[in-house]
Amino acid sequence: MTLQLDSLAYTNRLRHIPPEHKIIFAIATLIISLCTHPLGQILIALWMGIWIVIYAKIPASIYLKLLIVASFFWLTSLPALILNSTSLANSASVLPDSWSGLMLGQYYFYISRSGSEQALAIFTRALASISCLYFLMLTVPFTEILQTLRRIGCPMLLTELLLLMYRFIFILLRTANELWTAQQSRDGYRTWRISMKSLALLIGQLLQRTLQQYNQFSLGLEARGFQGEFRVWHPHRYRPQPRYIIEAIFGCALLIALQLSQDAGIFTRI
Repeated sequence: MTLQLDSLAYTNRLRHIPPEHKIIFAIATLIISLCTHPLGQILIALWMGIWIVIYAKIPASIYLKLLIVASFFWLTSLPALILNSTSLANSASVLPDSWSGLMLGQYYFYISRSGSEQALAIFTRALASISCLYFLMLTVPFTEILQTLRRIGCPMLLTELLLLMYRFIFILLRTANELWTAQQSRDGYRTWRISMKSLALLIGQLLQRTLQQYNQFSLGLEARGFQGEFRVWHPHRYRPQPRYIIEAIFGCALLIALQLSQDAGIFTRI
């Protein structure tokens, strides 16, 4: 999946737009999504989906899979948000906040109204924020992000560490896939007990193989005269598109106006 996402970042339809424009746009929409109300966050998520699927021509199936994977982490937090409990003696005080409940022993377990509202607010905010980050990840190659960070004065050490981490993600995934395929061919996951043993062996071998790959990578850099700085070539063949610039500015301004109007309405009611 990571290799496929990296190839999409190099082949999408927005590839010719300067990375600075896309980075600024993603950061601006991310800031708005963190400050706005759920309605604005839903609009941001839909708008980012249009940019990713329609403008950048990223396959909708891949984008939906990414959203589903991200939503899984939200689902794991649902029980802690919406499920509450109290003693039977205090059950009457929580009835206004209870959607439905169940008495078990000396305790009253119920689904909280305020917790459900909080879970919905977290979901819309997370969906909007993740959509902004996916737009950046699917339309801007990682090396161009690093080049942009260098041009704006980001410390060289930080960008070098980010580049090394990005490189070893692929090494780690490739090594894990090779080990898993070898174990699968030997029925290493036939039963639960054998699966746990195979998984332990895979983790141990993965660490060893990764260290070996790191040593080979270090030797290769020394053989090529590495001087402490990675230099990545890119052609600078970018063409700003006024149509996208106008839409981005107008859309962000509209979202801010929507937020201000909602805040003004709240203050008026108060």
